[in-house]
Amino acid sequence: MNRREFLRKVGFAGVLAAAVSAGLALPKKVWAAWNQQAFRSKTTSEALNQVHGSESMIDSDKIFMKAPDIAENGAVVPITIQADLPNVESISLLVDENPNPLAAHYQVGKGLRPYVSTRIKMGKTSAVHAVVKADGQLMKATKEIKVTIGGCGG
Repeated sequence: MNRREFLRKVGFAGVLAAAVSAGLALPKKVWAAWNQQAFRSKTTSEALNQVHGSESMIDSDKIFMKAPDIAENGAVVPITIQADLPNVESISLLVDENPNPLAAHYQVGKGLRPYVSTRIKMGKTSAVHAVVKADGQLMKATKEIKVTIGGCGG
């Protein structure tokens, strides 16, 4: 990188920083809404009530959750959720034994494929629930994941 290119990049960064601090360049439509109370809930039922207004769910064989049976490191547990249901509105991921059970919540837009792949932290062996809201109903798939090394405060 030569001097002229360096000065151009530094100048651009300065202008961008000034615009952000003045509130002119905020990507407000990109920022996701965060349900702070739901993510700070201490129980699974409390988190479900905060997110969906209900905790009554039915088991569904049309929700597919791919996750390891044994997580060798609880700090990084890969999970994939796919739903073969019409009119999916949201997908939530809850871990019963975590200090804050709600690990993730995704809004699914109309016409999009209800598919989520993420990594979560788990403190200890627990049931993990994939909760899908479709046509106003809450449906779930559950899997027990054993954790050998703690990742969520352990």
